[in-house]
Amino acid sequence: MEYTVNQLAQISGVSTRALRYYHQIGLLTPKRISSTGYRIYGTREVDRLQQILFYKEMGMSLEDIGKTLNSPDFNRLKALKEHKERLMEKRMQLDMLIENVKKTIESAEGRMDMSDKEKFYGFKKQLLEQNEKEYGKETRERYGEKTVEESNRKFMSMSEEDFNKMQAVEKEMIQAIQDGMAEKDPGGEAGQRAARLHKEWLGFYWPSYSKEAHAGLARMYTEDERFKAYYDKIRPGAAEFLRDAILIFTGK
Repeated sequence: MEYTVNQLAQISGVSTRALRYYHQIGLLTPKRISSTGYRIYGTREVDRLQQILFYKEMGMSLEDIGKTLNSPDFNRLKALKEHKERLMEKRMQLDMLIENVKKTIESAEGRMDMSDKEKFYGFKKQLLEQNEKEYGKETRERYGEKTVEESNRKFMSMSEEDFNKMQAVEKEMIQAIQDGMAEKDPGGEAGQRAARLHKEWLGFYWPSYSKEAHAGLARMYTEDERFKAYYDKIRPGAAEFLRDAILIFTGK
């Protein structure tokens, strides 16, 4: 079956403007252009649009989606199975959060007792899975499966008290980064305080600490745009400043 751009927009929920833009950047090229100038899409293009929407839902950029779909190694069936697994994980996560809220309501109404561990389990699980989605591949490649899994277990077993301490340390670290950047000296008092607090913050996650791993993580903060953007939200240049402070702190 074939569709015009308006018809495809209607059945897919994607705006005609977006479809034209996808064509413009080479992400979704029509099957053909009619004699009257209309974009015509066939089954192959519909399947590709479905894949685009799946990957967008996973948070991928249009540029990365294009690279993935255009790769000679791309396998549609394999990709669909991976999408299914991701969606099942997401459903499990939502079910867990719903159950957590349900128990919290029952606890607030006095119909059941809820431990502190139960209160925070769902939120920690959500945070962990979001981190895995965004940075899992890179951290596993750099530190190995065993280290990452041990780190995840440590985080999931964290008490409410430690969770609050971790957030307090992170807040103090951010302030130290800002103070150090004002001093313009990563080796200064504030800069090194930020590095020490960063080490303390890592202690809530990492099963063990080494200067080499700490320095490697600091370098990744500037080499990977996602990490860089996370720290640069504090202040432009914060990722570079923290990296330099940590490299001085570790002597690496």
